Amino acid sequence: MEIFGQLRKIKTDELELMLAWRNAPNVRANMYTRHEIALKEHLAWWERVQHSDDQLYLMYELDGRPTGIVAFNNIDGVSSISSWAFYAAPDAPKGAGSKMEFLALDYAFHRMHLHKLVCEVLEFNSAVVKLHQKFSFKVEGVLREHHLVDGKYVDIYKLGILSREWKVHRPYMYEKLIKISKG
Repeated sequence: MEIFGQLRKIKTDELELMLAWRNAPNVRANMYTRHEIALKEHLAWWERVQHSDDQLYLMYELDGRPTGIVAFNNIDGVSSISSWAFYAAPDAPKGAGSKMEFLALDYAFHRMHLHKLVCEVLEFNSAVVKLHQKFSFKVEGVLREHHLVDGKYVDIYKLGILSREWKVHRPYMYEKLIKISKG
């Protein structure tokens, strides 16, 4: 799967890079937490994550270069369900998001042995809703006017995919991404 890159443990010396990506305006604009995060706040958060059983953050590396973050949150080992999110480096090459999603789904269902993976997307981030749907996520609900952004309430799309759905759809997405990767 190396053609798509890899997911790996985040190294301590990459925490400032991770923060820089997270604070990039185009990344921050699509997050719940929209303020610019200070290094001290980021490091305190990272310390909490390291001691949490229900969170896992991974570095996405493409062509030997850190290129994004994949996060699994609210991991429920009893029900085998997790939330997830991701963001690419501001200078990530075109197609990196699709490769990250493919690897994240494989990781969730083959390494974590999840039954279901879920996510939430702010309504104005329609490109990511479409990306998830391309990977067979289903819109499971819409939380109407559920989050305040710049003085305006916006909807939140709740999406989910089951392990068996990924198993069926994976070969199609693999071939599609191989064609895109080879140009």
